[in-house]
Amino acid sequence: MLNLLRKDFIALKSSLWVLILCMGVFSIAFIPKHDASIFTVAITLACVSLNISTMIDIKNHNHNFLVTLPTSRKRIVLAKYITSIIFTLFGVLVSYGIHSLVKLAVPELNKPDYSIMGLLVPAGMMLIVISIYLPLFYSLSKKGVEIISIAFFIILIVLMSPAAMLMSMMSEEGFISNQALFLTPIGLLLLLIASYYVTVYLFTRKNL
Repeated sequence: MLNLLRKDFIALKSSLWVLILCMGVFSIAFIPKHDASIFTVAITLACVSLNISTMIDIKNHNHNFLVTLPTSRKRIVLAKYITSIIFTLFGVLVSYGIHSLVKLAVPELNKPDYSIMGLLVPAGMMLIVISIYLPLFYSLSKKGVEIISIAFFIILIVLMSPAAMLMSMMSEEGFISNQALFLTPIGLLLLLIASYYVTVYLFTRKNL
């Protein structure tokens, strides 16, 4: 399992310049003008990391090789889900760090304060993306994966403004009840588990 996880991080390391470029471009483009910039930068970094990982798998025919090793397809899929969740945490934390530095360095931008609750919005949305994207990745061809990657990114850009509003509301004390706070992570966890089993089923049936 550890080697399966390392594979994705090695792939990401080889394309680190793409992540840095995206982080710089989206930070410069969105932070000065949009309240939703923390959402945009977080989602962009997480999506680009996931996309790099999956595209390198396709380009190098990694799964054709992995299925010949003494490891189950369940473990291959599980490793991808774990790295995808790590990419999500990476995107959210880096975006939060960038915005915290910007608030200190350029206070005149008047960037809004987001609580830990507000950060659950991009994290939760990215987990939903993972739950939909990975089953499609393990069932579609290279061209199909490229199409859905573009489609997902466009959808997330469109959701920027509603996400900013939701993040602001969630950052306000008393906006979300304790029950909702308890049920939302459980719902996301159940969605991820269901997505995992669907992905395992699709990947098991796929001929490589």
